[in-house]
Amino acid sequence: MSRSGLDALVIGAGVSGLTTAVRLAEAGLRVTIWAAEPPERTNSYAAGAMWGTYHAEPVDRVGVWSAQTLEVLRQLAADPQTGVRLVPGLEASREPADPPEWGNQLDGFRMCEASELPYGFATGWRYTAPLVDMPVYLGYLRGRLEEAGGGIEIRRIDSFNEAAGFASVVVNCAGMGARDLVPDLDLTPIRGQLVVVENPGITEFFSEDTGPSPDLLHFYPQGETLVLGGTAQPGEWSREPDLDIAAIIVARCADIEPRLRDARVIEHRVGLRPTRPCVRLEEQRLAGTRLIHNYGHGGAGLSLSAGCAAEVHTRIVQG
Repeated sequence: MSRSGLDALVIGAGVSGLTTAVRLAEAGLRVTIWAAEPPERTNSYAAGAMWGTYHAEPVDRVGVWSAQTLEVLRQLAADPQTGVRLVPGLEASREPADPPEWGNQLDGFRMCEASELPYGFATGWRYTAPLVDMPVYLGYLRGRLEEAGGGIEIRRIDSFNEAAGFASVVVNCAGMGARDLVPDLDLTPIRGQLVVVENPGITEFFSEDTGPSPDLLHFYPQGETLVLGGTAQPGEWSREPDLDIAAIIVARCADIEPRLRDARVIEHRVGLRPTRPCVRLEEQRLAGTRLIHNYGHGGAGLSLSAGCAAEVHTRIVQG
């Protein structure tokens, strides 16, 4: 018996930590989260966010986790209180490109005719995908956790040894915090910056397939607001908005959708994607406590969250 009476202690209150805690608590386990920051200050809050694997490895495991999460998000889209909606839109490339391997998993996936593409684009495809309003979604997950008897305690730790003994299992969903906690120097940030503007009436998403470029281009409608992106800056740690970058983001998006040129800016969001060569979901022993790592999802944290949470649950149940 743990000295706290907990079955599981989850470290981190981003989308991975919350989803994992909800999965465990709703399965009947006594669960709490320790987090350095509340959900509304995590990197997950700053996500766009649309389902997609976004360069996550290893491909075989990511394929399973992302498919499981896609099914969960589709179900949640039936409830407007979740912040999840199924939204149609277009992804395009300025160079000839093959469609993504995951395309056949999405409703309405098809290649575009040249007449459907914005000026300067060579290839594109349409589909309907889960689009998530992350501030709403994180609040929804927190509510589910509390309804299942769990909760969040703001408690920063410097070592997993501080958590050993508080629960039968400790689950590491610390995101970028895992770099120091594990420690894991393979875990590095990729900085993302977004601009939230008043929506001038756009109902479909647009995303450019920019490959490895640090300059992203996408806009995601979230009802009365529109989330514009973005950046992918490896090794950058600042979570402060750069207003010069924000202006460039708006200008890039306005080149595709002119109605955005005069859209009123509501908010700037910055997050650090916790990136490593492969997602780490594995177990080790820690002073007699089971420690399950669930971090390193990069820009695919939302897209893998439910699948990874399901695997954590399975590992705990199977012992």
